[in-house]
Amino acid sequence: MMSLSTPVSTIVGTALCFLLLNGCKSEHPVSGESQPILPAATVTTMTAAESAPARQVEIMGTVQAAENASIAAKISGNITDIPVSPGSRVREGDLLAAISAGEISAKLMQAQAQLEQATRNYTREQGLLKKNAATVEMVKTLEETKKIAEAAYREARTMLSYTSITAPFDGIITKKHVNIGDLATPGSPLLQLESESQLQVITHIPESLILEISIDDRLPVYIPAADVNITGIVTEVAPTADPRSRTAPVKLQITPAKNIRSGQFARVSLPGTRGKAILLPETALQPFGQMERVFAVEDDKARMRLVKTGLRHDGKVEILSGIIPGEEIVVSADIRLQDAQPLNPR
Repeated sequence: MMSLSTPVSTIVGTALCFLLLNGCKSEHPVSGESQPILPAATVTTMTAAESAPARQVEIMGTVQAAENASIAAKISGNITDIPVSPGSRVREGDLLAAISAGEISAKLMQAQAQLEQATRNYTREQGLLKKNAATVEMVKTLEETKKIAEAAYREARTMLSYTSITAPFDGIITKKHVNIGDLATPGSPLLQLESESQLQVITHIPESLILEISIDDRLPVYIPAADVNITGIVTEVAPTADPRSRTAPVKLQITPAKNIRSGQFARVSLPGTRGKAILLPETALQPFGQMERVFAVEDDKARMRLVKTGLRHDGKVEILSGIIPGEEIVVSADIRLQDAQPLNPR
């Protein structure tokens, strides 16, 4: 123990020597923990090869009835009866709506009376002409009067027929715009009628691809709401494109199915360009966080490769980056693989 009389320089020197001695202690490396021995996995492999898969271009479309009609009145009048509602199925000729016909009925009765009077006058004058008691000019005048009365009667009868609106074809009522008591006016829609026997998909194809589409072409169509994959047959291709959207409307006929409804969203696949890519079975891919990985074979061991994928079709996926042609890739394994795991190829 140092006394109070010990010089300060001696204390500082002693401290420095203590620090130097501690710093010069020999360092012995610590052996790391031994890595666990991974069991050998039995795997199926394939050699990665570059190919030129056909790339598909998907565009949006809408399912519609091939035959639909907006039912409207041809005359003005209050609606007295609408025996249908949305969802009602009707046959051709069934009554859809009735319009009040008081004035038209009166005009029809008036036209009928005038026709009967003109017919009697014409018949009487013909009889007098045979007895030389009338002139030919008078007979012709009455004949023309009779024809005018016939035309007026036909017009009134036709107008009366407009008071009963019937279905132009078999179908289902999809919309109802009016109720009993509303005033119907010419041209104003009353109901919407759609046929269930024929459906179509209407889509708008970019002008860069429209030249590849022809009548009777068959294109894959997917309807997500019904989870149905079907084939659409091109029935119409617009000869011109919309200058604003640079697209042209195209119609595809599809086969009606139980879950397919008018108005549903559809995806239409178009043949696109071919590009180079490596195709692997989807079984070769494993999720790895937010990415995907495959395992390559190196020295009979599995080596992880993070990959970027592209389009998927027919159970295969395009590998855009992460592996190179010629590498041996694990397609399937009997256990979940880890990096550096020994492999026994089948």
